Amino acid sequence: MAAGYLDILRARQAARLLTGTLVGRLPNGTASIAIVLFVRAEGGSYSIAGALAAVYGLATAVGQPLLGRAVDLYGQPRVQLPAAVVSALGMAVLAVAGTGSLALAYAAVAVAGLFTPPLEGGLRALWPSVLGGEERVHRAYAMDAVAQEIMFTAGPLLVTLLVALWSPATALLVINAIGVLGALSVVLSEPSRAWRSAPREAHWLGALRSPGLLALLGSFFFVGLALGSITVAAMAYADDRGRESVYGWLMAALGLGALLGGVVYGARQWAGAPERRLRVIVALLAVGYLPLVLTPGPVAMTVLAAVSGVFLAPAVACSFIVVDRHAPRGTVTEAFSWLVTTFGVGAAVGTAVAGPAVELGGTAWSFAVAGAGGVAALLVLLATGSVLAAPARTAVAVHGSENDRNGAVEPGFSSGHQA
Repeated sequence: MAAGYLDILRARQAARLLTGTLVGRLPNGTASIAIVLFVRAEGGSYSIAGALAAVYGLATAVGQPLLGRAVDLYGQPRVQLPAAVVSALGMAVLAVAGTGSLALAYAAVAVAGLFTPPLEGGLRALWPSVLGGEERVHRAYAMDAVAQEIMFTAGPLLVTLLVALWSPATALLVINAIGVLGALSVVLSEPSRAWRSAPREAHWLGALRSPGLLALLGSFFFVGLALGSITVAAMAYADDRGRESVYGWLMAALGLGALLGGVVYGARQWAGAPERRLRVIVALLAVGYLPLVLTPGPVAMTVLAAVSGVFLAPAVACSFIVVDRHAPRGTVTEAFSWLVTTFGVGAAVGTAVAGPAVELGGTAWSFAVAGAGGVAALLVLLATGSVLAAPARTAVAVHGSENDRNGAVEPGFSSGHQA
């Protein structure tokens, strides 16, 4: 599998696009952690920290599909970079003004979330024109999921390091400045400047007119809820132990588990419908979250956190293929942005629920929210099996079309696109 990844990274501009996207997404990937640490340092409660993180998540959820549709219509550079700058300015206001005025704090995180650039969906829109063949694009999806987990593993450690060396406010400023540089690297690349979306049918619902996509989004709302609740629950667990560093290790372990799971998942080509495989993966993901309610000592809890993350990257990688099979033609960035949006809404709800759960019932209750989210995600997939089994499109797209985002499927499947 390493050789396959190297083959992708050797493609012209591929390494730059992947690295730039990951760096550009660092502010979004670490926002919940950075906000929670910042609010706690300012003397705010768990409920305020969770509420601010929730507002950021909800604002991101609103902004991603809107900005994604704008990218499909106007191209990447004209949307991605301005959005990244405005988002960073929103976080800068929070870092400088603090939480003395809650109204200003809420407004700042709302702006930061609303203008978070849709770099994640944008990268997946670029892979076909950069890599060409379906098998290589599929492998890029798996590599993308693995690379995300590297970011989610290193990101919390970077935030906690910046907090330890300087302050939570400095962490917010530095992380967001780095994010702008990442977005700049992407939009200045040749593939980003040249990319145009495939022709699309004019429809106010855009990508959401696909029943299969709606079913997938419903499931990943609850996956996001589980992860969002863990963000707050892990901080409460660290506070119970009187060691703030434990928080960073728990979140890093979660990312490391997902990293290892993603590497194993990407090491082979999978037969069978990805929708069926996704149900199995999400079931295993739900099982992994349940033992967290035991809240054992830090070493054992770190192990449980790593185990709970093992099936996250495989679930994400498989969901990319399912999105690709069900999204209407010409809704390239928007479709993937809706996945980010739904995930973000779920995470926001999870953080909002976990905060009061800690204060009402203790740390175990907040981890129970994660377990319930995993189970609910599985139930949605089971209830919508018939919808997911039938991709909306029935014909095959022209292979290798420069701007056809929907040309990538897993080996063994026709893509189901109009030529």
